[in-house]
Amino acid sequence: MKGLLLLLLVLPATEIGVFIWVGDIIGPWWVIFLILLTGIIGISIARYQGMETWNRARREMNKGVAPKEQIMDGVCIFIGGIFLLSPGFITDTIGLFFVLPFTRKPVKRMVAKYIKRKMEKGTIIYRKW
Repeated sequence: MKGLLLLLLVLPATEIGVFIWVGDIIGPWWVIFLILLTGIIGISIARYQGMETWNRARREMNKGVAPKEQIMDGVCIFIGGIFLLSPGFITDTIGLFFVLPFTRKPVKRMVAKYIKRKMEKGTIIYRKW
C-alpha cells in the first residue's frame, strides 16, 4: 500500500516534469497533440487486443478448456488500458507494455510470479469451490 501511495504522488509530478521538458523542446501545442494521439492510439490497440483475447477465450471455453492464458492477457490489457487512459508519456509507455502482445509476455510472467509470491505468503488465498 505504501508503494501505491508513493506511486500516486511521484508519477503525476514526474509526468508534469516530462510535459514541461518536452514542451520546451517541441512546443506546448505539440505536447497536447501527442498526449491526445497516444491516448487514442493506445485505447484503440487495447480495445482490439481485448476483443481478440475475448474471442480466444470463447474458443477455448467452447472446446471445454479453461482459458487461463486469456485471463492473464485480459488482466494485463485491463491494467494497460487504465494506464493508457491517464494522460502522460510515462503512463502511456507503461500501458503499451501491458497491451502490446510481444511486450505483454514478459509482463504476464512478472504478474504471475507476483501473484504466486503473494499466494505463498498467504496474502492472496486460493480456494477451490
